[in-house]
Amino acid sequence: MKKISRVSESLQLGIILALSGGFMDAYTYVCRGQVFANAQTGNIILFGVNLSEGNLETAAVYLYPVLAFSFGVAMANIIMRKYIGMKRIHWMQITILIEAVILLAAAFLPQSLNTLANCLVSFACGIQVQSFRKIKGNGIATTMCIGNLRTATEYIGDYFYVKDRGLLKKGIMYYGIIVIFVIGAILGYKCVQLWEEKAILVSSVLMIIGFIMLFFEEIDNDKTTD
Repeated sequence: MKKISRVSESLQLGIILALSGGFMDAYTYVCRGQVFANAQTGNIILFGVNLSEGNLETAAVYLYPVLAFSFGVAMANIIMRKYIGMKRIHWMQITILIEAVILLAAAFLPQSLNTLANCLVSFACGIQVQSFRKIKGNGIATTMCIGNLRTATEYIGDYFYVKDRGLLKKGIMYYGIIVIFVIGAILGYKCVQLWEEKAILVSSVLMIIGFIMLFFEEIDNDKTTD
């Protein structure tokens, strides 16, 4: 069990999750009516702007994903508390598999159901942000960048004062995750151009890869302890 916990914080898995995080935001913004999947601050601002202009129907379009994201966080927390002691499967495997299934379902919703599709993707993002919060023991988000940008800049700034190379490495890692997020967004845009609504299947596949990574590391850990 200790082994799979470390894998859940590995850089390799973090890269996969960050790719998917950028991909999901680009997908909902480009393909599903310019709504953010992860950047709920943007949705809240647009909700407020439309509310102030009296555009209640449009305002609701931005509010629903915020609520769905919150429900995703709550769902992941419930799963963690209920299944954290399981030996045959890790609770994070459950959440990442649920995320994969939800994204799969979103791929088959037509443009007329964009609000529902955005809610599904935001729900999946909420699950991800709550389930996977660390890389190599450091608190790093794979679904948004503002916190990572602040922390990365803080570490780099501190490095110039104390000359601790560990701080420099951490700062570079945070910036690296931001770069991976951007690559995911570029990939999302390109895939939407090719496959339109079905493009989100790429994120679903990424989640399946993450699920498999955790599964096989659990088996490897069992073998080493026999």
